[in-house]
Amino acid sequence: MNNSLVNRDPEIMSGALCFTGTRVPVKNLFDYLEASSPLEEFLEDFPTVSRERAIAVLEAARTSLSADATAS
Repeated sequence: MNNSLVNRDPEIMSGALCFTGTRVPVKNLFDYLEASSPLEEFLEDFPTVSRERAIAVLEAARTSLSADATAS
């Protein structure tokens, strides 16, 4: 996944994969969506993450999954 979208730093959130420039773990976005919470709720609860960045991460995850499925 693109480093401009996400990064991992052992000094931030114990090395969890976070949205770049924030302390918001990417896992939180997927947890919200898994719990049927709308994207807007996630964005309200984590205002340091832009809508554009959240959507870009979702699109990158979809692309990665599609590429992995094609390779199998």
